[in-house]
Amino acid sequence: MGQLGSSSSDFSSLDHWLGWLETLSPIEIDLGLDRVLQVLRLLKLSRPSRVIHVAGTNGKGSSVAMLEALFMSTGERVGTYTSPHVNYYNERIQINSMPVSDEEIISAFERVDSVRQNEELTYFEFGTLAALVIFDVKKADTIILEVGMGGRLDAVNAVEPDAGIITNVSLDHCDWLGENIESIAAEKAGILRCGKPFVYGALEIPNAILTYSKRCGADLCRRGLDFDFALESNSSNNSNWEWSGRRNTLSSLKMPALVGKFQLQNAAAVLALIEAMCLDELLNRQLVNKAFSQLEMAGRCQLVQTDRKWLLDVAHNVAAANVLSDVLTEMSPRGRIIVIMGLLRGKDLDGIVSALLGLVDVWIAVRAEETRALTASELAAGIANMCDKPCLILDSLPDAMQYIANQTNAEDLIVVTGSFYVVGPALRWLKS
Repeated sequence: MGQLGSSSSDFSSLDHWLGWLETLSPIEIDLGLDRVLQVLRLLKLSRPSRVIHVAGTNGKGSSVAMLEALFMSTGERVGTYTSPHVNYYNERIQINSMPVSDEEIISAFERVDSVRQNEELTYFEFGTLAALVIFDVKKADTIILEVGMGGRLDAVNAVEPDAGIITNVSLDHCDWLGENIESIAAEKAGILRCGKPFVYGALEIPNAILTYSKRCGADLCRRGLDFDFALESNSSNNSNWEWSGRRNTLSSLKMPALVGKFQLQNAAAVLALIEAMCLDELLNRQLVNKAFSQLEMAGRCQLVQTDRKWLLDVAHNVAAANVLSDVLTEMSPRGRIIVIMGLLRGKDLDGIVSALLGLVDVWIAVRAEETRALTASELAAGIANMCDKPCLILDSLPDAMQYIANQTNAEDLIVVTGSFYVVGPALRWLKS
């Protein structure tokens, strides 16, 4: 089993296992369902009452959290699988909003390894199967699975869904999914199923999703046609919003406890899915307000207040950078906006920087803690070329955060962005 002369039986810690998983497949990303389906059959897991897929370019994590909160409010045991993690691997696999333990993950890894018959599973595939094992052991009523990349050939799609959401489609992971919106949308449409309810969250829908939906016979629910939302004009400071669906209407809804009005698009799609699944009993104003008021998400427009104000957001594609720009405009800090950025190779640096250009006063480049990251010098050169002013280079993220903490005041806003491999370490530094 495995490579590099080691066997999984040698591993007593989760770190050992995770290191070994990285060596198991010669390809880091190997889209396809055959390997996962084969091992899934051998695991012989029981099916939970409800399986929901969440796909899309941005907003998947928020949508998973909202669905989880709604189902938990009814007393259900809810399992969620998301990726990547911000701080620790355990964050990917949660039961009722609590990460499972190292021991539970190791036990699941052992079970997957015992039946895989030398299938060269990728890191993500192995982790997906382990999550399904844990949900089976924990007897989850509902499991919510975030699609890692695309949809059609993503490991999550080996599990038959009862319903799902595609939040939106924009350019990302183009090396694997295609160079334009329609080709990427065609991959994401692969989660749709005949007769099953699926929601598309954004207003403009790619033709590829419409075409595939008609061909496969999915019950596609569209914003602007089957549901919509709006801020209530009579509420103070636009603090309330309303949602309307095919059969139901909810008014005087409180804003979700996640930064940014863009979260209303995610919330509206979630409510539309609940309605499409004929779970109208969950479409209750008090229940929705309570569930959405308790939401927390690490590293996604996350405000952290020390003696300085920090905003941590994984804006690693142009669409996410545009959302971050809107959030910064909404926040309108009294002081300067300082951005600490680290980015992986292959990302649209020019597009991401362009989205933030008119708002940022100071740029600082660091290297993300990942082998695929741009060097700080490469990143700084790209930023400087775009904004026509210097970009500070610092050796490490901790150095950058300590430096800028010493050079700012309480009215400034310090933004850490660009990659999970920057935001995660930044959050750990702040907590320490």
